[in-house]
Amino acid sequence: MLDRISRKFSDIVRQVAGKGKISEKNIQDAVQEIKIALLEADVNLRVVRRFVNRTIEDASGEAVLRSVSPGQQFVKIVYDRMVQLLGDERQDLNLKGPDTLSVVLLLGLQGSGKTTSAAKLAVHLKKRGRNPLLVAADLVRPAAVDQLVVLGRQIGVEVYSEPGATDPVKVVKNGIAHAKRGLYDTVLLDTSGRMQVEESLMAEIVRVRDAAKPDETLLVADAMTGQNAVDIASAFDEKVGITGIVLTKFDSDTRGGAALSLKSITGKPIKFIGVGEKTDALEPFYPDRIASRILGMGDVVSLVEKAQEAFDQDEAIELQQKMASETFTLQDYLEQFRKMRKMGSVQSLVDMMPGLKGRIDEDSIDEKEMKHEEAMILSMTMAERENYRMIGPTRRKRIAHGSGTSVFEVNRMLKKFEKMKLMMRKVSKNKKLQAQLMTGQ
Repeated sequence: MLDRISRKFSDIVRQVAGKGKISEKNIQDAVQEIKIALLEADVNLRVVRRFVNRTIEDASGEAVLRSVSPGQQFVKIVYDRMVQLLGDERQDLNLKGPDTLSVVLLLGLQGSGKTTSAAKLAVHLKKRGRNPLLVAADLVRPAAVDQLVVLGRQIGVEVYSEPGATDPVKVVKNGIAHAKRGLYDTVLLDTSGRMQVEESLMAEIVRVRDAAKPDETLLVADAMTGQNAVDIASAFDEKVGITGIVLTKFDSDTRGGAALSLKSITGKPIKFIGVGEKTDALEPFYPDRIASRILGMGDVVSLVEKAQEAFDQDEAIELQQKMASETFTLQDYLEQFRKMRKMGSVQSLVDMMPGLKGRIDEDSIDEKEMKHEEAMILSMTMAERENYRMIGPTRRKRIAHGSGTSVFEVNRMLKKFEKMKLMMRKVSKNKKLQAQLMTGQ
């Protein structure tokens, strides 16, 4: 995500951060590069000018130029301004207590991902102990109601729908009444969109809003559309009034123009970002963490949170014991691989590690090879997974055939596993080495 702008900012940060002394010219040069990077990222021109002027204002003068570490001081100024640009602090949903019904209205254009975002938001709320109900009020797009019903079944959330209905206001009113009777605490309204902003769409949304009286009105916008997303947000806010934004396809957005412009132009915070197609691929938007990623500083907090969701503490202790006693097996390797996948792609995890953004070529991270390794292990018997030393030539040939790979690839994977076990043993018994790996020194 935001790969293009992140690479440019990472280079700028590396050039400036290490300088023991910087001059006014150093600052001017760095700011000029920042300006170009922001413009190439499709950031609104007014936003770019404001960012550049305030950065120069903060960075000029004796306080920075004569500080103990002027390069790092300048980077800190850029980081603070970037956080401010993205929205300062995390803005959570403004929902009522669990004993009172809260209503969330989702709106936007067709193709922005409203329906899938509604399901993802339901998953997010379920994880936090709430009891959501999805209401299918998109009566314009063919199969929109069916899509929401299917998604609801997948995530275990009830969907209120009225097959054949033509009045979204009536569906919304009935859906909210159903939620009250069913003791739900949150209603998520999936509404109709159009291919573009038009009066008929706005009139319908206003009628739905007035009937629902939502606690949150969230615009679902496509991050890939850049400045168009900002224009769409401004139009919806003017006609309907929005309280926040869900930015979809954020994982595919290499430029970042929408994310970096929305708060400054609309005054409305980005509350969630879509980071994949799966129903759990919705993340709260943290301006400080995204700013850190853009500047190549990583995002350790998000990395730890993802790890905590994927790995149980008792399992982690058991894994450490296996590593130390050399009882780590191919079955353990398979299970850890699957848990890592739950955290996201390998590239996304690398990007969260401080100092690695832009330094590791994506081509060197071969996720296809990892899938081949998984196929090889799945082609083994449980006895072979528990004791890889019993896998002789005949067994290797069978495993290669079963996994659609070659004997050479099976041999290479087993050698790699053997080396990994040896390294694990060394790390588990060497506290100094563990500290070095953690600090990256």
